[in-house]
Amino acid sequence: MIAPNRPSIVASLEAEARALGFDACRITAADPPPRGRERLAAWLGEGAHGDMAWMAETFERRADPRRLMPGAKSLVIVGLNYGPGENPLAAVARRTCGAISVYARHRDYHDVVKGKLKALAAWLVAAARPESADVKVFVDTAPLMEKPLAERAGIGWQGKHTNLVSRSFGSWLFLGAILTDLDLAPDAPGAGHCGTCRACLDACPTNAFPAPYRLDARRCISYLTIEHKGPIPLRLRPAIGNRIYGCDDCLAVCPWNKFASLGREAKLAAREDLHAPPLAGLARLDDAAFRARFSGSPIKRIGRARFVRNVLVAIGNAHDPSLADAARERIDDSEPLVRGAAVWALAGMMPDRDFAMLAEARAEGEHDTGVAQEWRLALRAPDR
Repeated sequence: MIAPNRPSIVASLEAEARALGFDACRITAADPPPRGRERLAAWLGEGAHGDMAWMAETFERRADPRRLMPGAKSLVIVGLNYGPGENPLAAVARRTCGAISVYARHRDYHDVVKGKLKALAAWLVAAARPESADVKVFVDTAPLMEKPLAERAGIGWQGKHTNLVSRSFGSWLFLGAILTDLDLAPDAPGAGHCGTCRACLDACPTNAFPAPYRLDARRCISYLTIEHKGPIPLRLRPAIGNRIYGCDDCLAVCPWNKFASLGREAKLAAREDLHAPPLAGLARLDDAAFRARFSGSPIKRIGRARFVRNVLVAIGNAHDPSLADAARERIDDSEPLVRGAAVWALAGMMPDRDFAMLAEARAEGEHDTGVAQEWRLALRAPDR
């Protein structure tokens, strides 16, 4: 085991992390985060995790990092800056285009971060010799509460929007972790610096924060456009605007972003075709075109049906007649999720008489109960 009185190992670890491209590297104990179990249990008990059943299924492992590795002593937490080159809210103003969250405008960060983490873990094992060392690497697909652990490691603090905030990088850090049985000296924990500010809470389009430091995922646009598998709740659709994959509003307005800098990792440079892409073209993607367009992107994992559902909600919110044809083409789509969203989009774009005629011609032959309900609700909408 590496004893806490070997600071040269820790200093060299931080230098190696930076050489690999990480922007922050800190150490904390592998113990559970303070009050992590109680807070997670309360959040799950409220049902605030929505459809994310895996959050409850992995509760025990998520509540205690040591369950992921018997004998674990330390966690190396790293951060990779992905700061954008412009204000993410600029895309939200372009109603006939889609707004994609900054983190998804480039190559899947899971692959980038995990590759660097494996290299750093291999270095750590080599540095520990002649002692043996066990290591495991994690990005955010593992049942690990990275944000409170990163706060305890001193990388930043969890803001009122529950995301990590850094004094050096603002809101824009990907997190990764190395769990090890090596006994490494922990760094000092971070301290909160939100004060009386509530910019992130007030910026949320769907009021997903019932209180500071609490998130109701069921109202969060990132959850609704990525994790939620069914139709987006009717009452929340207008507030989604043109956000077709994730939402950056609460991150973008954080005052600490004045210290943020442009990310330096070339593999995470934003793709030009994912910066406010036109909605009409996205609505017309078939499965093969969707897979080709988003190859290597985190967007690919939600599948074409969920993605086009999001696009059609954005088209409905645009209220632009030039997008009507793209929406109408999707009412015969093979996916009920897509057909239902197309009905909702068209209902707000077509004259009452024309929509009623379309509904009469199409609704009777609809065999999916969810889509049939979309037709009925659209015809009864108070603004028709």
